[in-house]
Amino acid sequence: MSLYNERGVSAQKEDVHNAIKKLDAGLYPKAFCKMYPDFLAGDNSYVNIMHADGAGTKSILAYLYWKETGDISVWKGIAQDAIVMNLDDLLCVGVYDGLVFNSTIDRNKKRIPGEVLEQVISGSQELFDTLSSFGVNIRYLGGETADVGDVVRTIAVNGTMTARWPKEKIITNEKIKAGDVIVGLASFGKCSYEKEYNSGLGSNGLTSARHDVLNKYYAENYPETFEPSLNDEVVYIGKYRMTDTVVTGENILRVGKLLLSPTRTYAPVLKTLLEQQFDDIHGLIHCSGGGQTKCLKYIPEKVKVVKDNLFTPPVIFDVIQDASKADDREMYQVFNMGCRMEIYTSEKAADNIIKTAGQFGIDARVIGRVEEAQEQSLEIHTGKDIIRF
Repeated sequence: MSLYNERGVSAQKEDVHNAIKKLDAGLYPKAFCKMYPDFLAGDNSYVNIMHADGAGTKSILAYLYWKETGDISVWKGIAQDAIVMNLDDLLCVGVYDGLVFNSTIDRNKKRIPGEVLEQVISGSQELFDTLSSFGVNIRYLGGETADVGDVVRTIAVNGTMTARWPKEKIITNEKIKAGDVIVGLASFGKCSYEKEYNSGLGSNGLTSARHDVLNKYYAENYPETFEPSLNDEVVYIGKYRMTDTVVTGENILRVGKLLLSPTRTYAPVLKTLLEQQFDDIHGLIHCSGGGQTKCLKYIPEKVKVVKDNLFTPPVIFDVIQDASKADDREMYQVFNMGCRMEIYTSEKAADNIIKTAGQFGIDARVIGRVEEAQEQSLEIHTGKDIIRF
């Protein structure tokens, strides 16, 4: 997005990819996470995996909501965001148990008191306890909490997740082939292990969402929440306050709550699928940074992916698009648009995958297919247009 770039961020992270392009891609270059031979125990039948991610600028939204409403519980959702952005990436290589998590919290102590840290840390443990009830066991080994006010204006919540996993049970995306269908798992709604409606936004594109949706009140009252060198024309240019409401289905929700819906994890459903239908899963892709174009980094070189049956995007994306005036191409490049997990499988196996997701209250459907092609490409049908990448 042009506004996205003007705010100092990049949906496709081209400069990051250029910086790391010479690094070793690990054992399986198309796998969603880098994997190496088992150097921890020296067992050739295992791989070692380590992944780092976080809640990104979503913590600024939590800060604004907390300051405006006094609701400190929103920080527990930020803890979930940081964990799920690691966990669901590791799910994409087949890992769902025996994980280790370390958190990294950088804060400006003048603005973020100990009560906020307590919410983040207790929120982390609460999520681990919930996941453990589904057989997804994550050991929380603490981490680093640093007061770095000269570096961080409010707070940054990140983490690292590590696993050791048998080679025979990993997903490398090398089995994705022409003739496969793509089962998409919805990012929105209220699944069986969620306490309230989830907008589906996740933890990507929040710089754009925050500035496009929220109004100048936040620039004037909370200057600590944005880079001061930014042009005023791109800072908090929307019409909403955090406490304004939007109707979605039977729910009337605050804009702040829609923006702050904790990132849904697919761990319970994917654990079931990986245990019961491992051989049917040819590939897994988490539609995080890069939105619906994320698959281009992981699919084989000579295939075309056609997504012609995606979910109708939930209301949060209507709110963002209306506020930003972004076209569909930009929206589908930045956001998941209501579908954050893709399972590449055979047409025969798709029905059972969809039924399994439904048992957890997660909407699922065949959203597209894989076709033979001379070169890698992607086609997205929005209902109004066909977008080609």
